[in-house]
Amino acid sequence: MTTSVEAPAREVEQVGPASGQLSRSNSLSPSRASDFMTCPLLYRFRVIDKLPEAPSVDAVRGSVVHKVLEGLFDLPAAERTHDQANTLLAPVWDKLLGDEPELAEMFGADTPDLVTWLEQCRSLLGRYFTLEDPRRLEPAEREIHVATQLASGLTLHGYVDRVDVAPTGELRIVDYKTGRSPGEHFEAKALFQMKFYALVIWRTRGVLPRMLQLVYLGNGEMLRYEPDERDLLATERKVEALWKAIERATASGDWRARKSPLCGWCDHQALCPEWGGTPPPLPEPAPFT
Repeated sequence: MTTSVEAPAREVEQVGPASGQLSRSNSLSPSRASDFMTCPLLYRFRVIDKLPEAPSVDAVRGSVVHKVLEGLFDLPAAERTHDQANTLLAPVWDKLLGDEPELAEMFGADTPDLVTWLEQCRSLLGRYFTLEDPRRLEPAEREIHVATQLASGLTLHGYVDRVDVAPTGELRIVDYKTGRSPGEHFEAKALFQMKFYALVIWRTRGVLPRMLQLVYLGNGEMLRYEPDERDLLATERKVEALWKAIERATASGDWRARKSPLCGWCDHQALCPEWGGTPPPLPEPAPFT
């Protein structure tokens, strides 16, 4: 079991018995699990109240860069170049803007203008090519939806950026991050999502992924981790415990706010008791949709 950080050197497949019947009453994704661990009240605002959140220039940048990297592997291997990635950027952004025209309102006095923002996207794409040579890769799967139902009835699901399969059958799970790599004390949180995906794939395919790889485009580093069965069994226990805590909060209506440095990025401070706000009444009955 090793961890290393290295410097530079939507096609959807549904897997699992409950992948087409997901609801908040029986399923959990890594993002929502992370929300609850960060702040139970944030989980409530997003999952139960379904409060709207303004689009973030950082989150949308990440979506655009992910989509470009996905499209890059649709090209013949010899054409997967930095220039081609930059060429894909404009049509990806134009399509996203066509689907969600309100995204144009992201750019204002407190955010980069569109020209600067697109240049930031190009910079992230350029950094990708310092970490991997996509001409030498043939991913087995990209942007796939994976899901599995645990013995307790809880369904775990999520979207995996890329799965690579070695000629010997070994699996590597790859996730792109447009931010910077975490410090040593935050690696465990970063790897939780990857272990979650590894657990789902192990349970559905019977194959223990050999490598978990996080590609950080913000500062051009890669975090690699080799899980073992104990890791994934511990992750399963952690997820089950989290779900029990979510069920207790649902039954009691007690969704505690947890103040942290991440509050600075939360859209819901005005409704949070930790910031002098009052949450709205819980929907009655709490909807499981």
